[in-house]
Amino acid sequence: MLDQIKGLHHVTSMAKDARNNNQFFTKKLGLRRVKQTVNFDEPSVYHLYYGDEKGTPGSVMTYFPFPNIARGQFGAGEVGTTAFSVPENTLDVWSEHLTKNGVSGLSRGATFGQKRLDFTGPEGDSFSLVETRDDVRAPWTTETVSDAFAIRGFHSASLRLRDAGATEELLKFMGYEEVDKHGGISRLGLPNGNGADFIDIEALPEVGFGRLGAGSVHHIAFAVENRAKQLEVRKALMDTGYQVTPVIDRDYFWAIYFRTPGGVLFEIATNEPGFDRDEDTKHLGEALKLPMQHEHLRPYLEQHLQPLESA
Repeated sequence: MLDQIKGLHHVTSMAKDARNNNQFFTKKLGLRRVKQTVNFDEPSVYHLYYGDEKGTPGSVMTYFPFPNIARGQFGAGEVGTTAFSVPENTLDVWSEHLTKNGVSGLSRGATFGQKRLDFTGPEGDSFSLVETRDDVRAPWTTETVSDAFAIRGFHSASLRLRDAGATEELLKFMGYEEVDKHGGISRLGLPNGNGADFIDIEALPEVGFGRLGAGSVHHIAFAVENRAKQLEVRKALMDTGYQVTPVIDRDYFWAIYFRTPGGVLFEIATNEPGFDRDEDTKHLGEALKLPMQHEHLRPYLEQHLQPLESA
């Protein structure tokens, strides 16, 4: 069993409209845009990152906004709901705040004894706020989202799978332990993680596979401290039979990827070097940052990428 993984690092999803995406996460959820760059494989498209003040691993939601993308079709073989941690007794405030800001799909419930508020994003994305006791992570705050109820980071991500068994075994190999089972959902947790410690698995054997599009999660990333730990994880996964990519430099972290038995794309990402490698912390996300190989495209991109703020 591995001990290098420290919880979630980031969750990356697909969108259609970059400006709406930016407004939703910065204005409505109160997260900080910590980086605006481009998709390394398709530089005509943004890669936007939202999180806490520094983009701490375990707090970062990222998006590829493809202007002509179709809406995703939800199903098995993908991440279902991405859940954020908020302080106890704040869901009433959040419900009022989200309703005021036109967020749809609000519903209250509880999972494994924790109260939650489910809602949908602008592309039909599935999100939840989960009341969490003693989450000491420092939040990013805004004029409308105060420290008293602001998001602390990720709480969990849920996986919708036709067959949960092999993916559960993989997560246990990655250091997760079974926490509880209820209503067809299994919760696995990572002891001594970074706060973003839970994965919920829902077995849906009769459901068809999802189709990637706007509102779909592209991949889910798990955090390791550094490149040495990442190489240890890569070797262990390959020794177990997984096909793992070489290490890829993503400027703000190094990444490896592999496909899980249930169909979800997993990434293992390093905590180093971080989002302040090319910007002062006070100004994260303000300027368009380009990877070296795409810097020559800057004049074109600055003319053609959708402005993130309204004129």
